[in-house]
Amino acid sequence: MKRTLQTLILLTTVMLAGASQAAAPAAFTVDVTGQGRPLILIPGLASSGEVWQGTVARLCGAQAGHACHVLTLAGFAGVKPIEGDLLAQAEQQLADYISANKLGQPAIIGHSLGGFLALKMAIDHPTRTGKLVIVDSLPALGAVQMPSATPAQLQAMSRQMQAAMRAQDEASSSAAQHRTVATMASAPADVERIIGWGQRSDRETVISAMGTLMASDLRQEMTKVKSPTLVLGTWIAYQAYAPRTAIEATFQQQYQQLPGVQIVLADTARHFIMYDQPDWMYARVEQFLD
Repeated sequence: MKRTLQTLILLTTVMLAGASQAAAPAAFTVDVTGQGRPLILIPGLASSGEVWQGTVARLCGAQAGHACHVLTLAGFAGVKPIEGDLLAQAEQQLADYISANKLGQPAIIGHSLGGFLALKMAIDHPTRTGKLVIVDSLPALGAVQMPSATPAQLQAMSRQMQAAMRAQDEASSSAAQHRTVATMASAPADVERIIGWGQRSDRETVISAMGTLMASDLRQEMTKVKSPTLVLGTWIAYQAYAPRTAIEATFQQQYQQLPGVQIVLADTARHFIMYDQPDWMYARVEQFLD
């Protein structure tokens, strides 16, 4: 009887733990397209998984040989926000998603914030991460202007930036968003689409996630990445601040601890390479993944 009671208590504890885990707020939604080798695509800050629509059509079409798992993070583009550290929760839930769906070591393509998350996956969960394609993202965004910045300095910069963003009224915030996005894509229709996602994003989620990016420095942790990595960068949107050679040098410096990394800069694309130079991007991704 005592053993039976202990068994019932144990089963109840396990069931309650499982229910608690199942009830954890979802850090992302997933849309799956195609069949074949798994490929995870992660959009950037305040972006929808729709940003990968053309990429999915190219890589996960009828004869393409991939199954695309396209994420949209919580709080972005109309997806319900969650409390706490979004990126930390998204990383752990993505690792769990890969295991639960028996995806092995899927290739991961991440744009901007999504690229940062892909790098974190490769650092913290190497057995669940295959090849990486990092689209216009850096391991230490906050250190671009000050490469020698200490963790304390990066955190201070992040707090200051977040405070400034929270202090903006709605009109000022909207105007700043329009100015920023206008530099990130060339076609007006693409700019409006991106702005629309931003308008449907939870403001506090966006501010906090941007704060995490600014405060983080993965440069020295690049040595832990075992995944073959392709980095696709851009420069024309930033040419008012630095020439192409300087921007390329920044990419090389930030990724110098990652053995074998391939870094290629687009000639005409802005930040949203998948919109500005899609064929250029697709060709390099296909060659890399094959």
